[in-house]
Amino acid sequence: MLYAAFALLAAFQGAGTAQATPIRFDGQPLSADARYAARWVSEHGDNQRMPFVIVDKKAARMLVFEADGHLRAATAVLVGAGPGDVSIPGIAERAPSSLLPRERITPAGRFVSEPGRNLKGEDIVWVDYDAKVAIHRLRPDAAQAQRLKRLATASADDKRVSLGCIVVPVAFYEQIIRPLFGQQYGVVYVLPEVGSVQAMLGALNAS
Repeated sequence: MLYAAFALLAAFQGAGTAQATPIRFDGQPLSADARYAARWVSEHGDNQRMPFVIVDKKAARMLVFEADGHLRAATAVLVGAGPGDVSIPGIAERAPSSLLPRERITPAGRFVSEPGRNLKGEDIVWVDYDAKVAIHRLRPDAAQAQRLKRLATASADDKRVSLGCIVVPVAFYEQIIRPLFGQQYGVVYVLPEVGSVQAMLGALNAS
C-alpha cells in the first residue's frame, strides 16, 4: 500500500511514546515540501531515534539528518527517469534493463532502510527491497561522466535518469551515507511528486 510503513518498523515501536526530534536546518535551503516533512518528523518523533533521509524528488535533492535531528549534509541526487510515486506492478520480476523510461520510478513513501549488498557485491543501502530501490554511489561506468554533469547542473529535470535508485556522488556516499546508514537501520522519506506531502504523511499518522 502506498505510503505504508514497512513491517520492520514494528521492532522500533511499542516500547514507549516517541520523543520529538528537534530539527536544525543550519541555514540549508529547503523546498516547502522538504521543510514540512522535516518538521513533521520532528513533531511526531517518527524517525524513532534513527538517522533519516528526506529525498525531495521535485528538487532532486537529498537531506541527511542525524538521529538527533541535526542536518548533517545535503546533495543533489539522481532519481528515477519515470515520473510518478508508485512502482509498477511486478517490478520485482523484471530485469532492470527491461524497464522502459516511464517505468523507472523512484517510489514515494516512508521506508526503513537497511544496509546490504547488490548482486555485484557492492555495499548499498536498501530503501525498498521489493522494488529494487537503493541508495548507492555513482558508478564508474560509461555513463559516469554524463551523470556527473547532470548532478552539477541547476536543473532537477537533468537528474531524472536512474532506473529508480537514488544515486549520490561517491564522496557523499563514503563520507555521509556509509557511516550513518551502512551499519544500522535508518528511515528514508521519499517525497511525492504527484500526490502531496501532507497527504502522504497524514496517511502515516492515521495508520
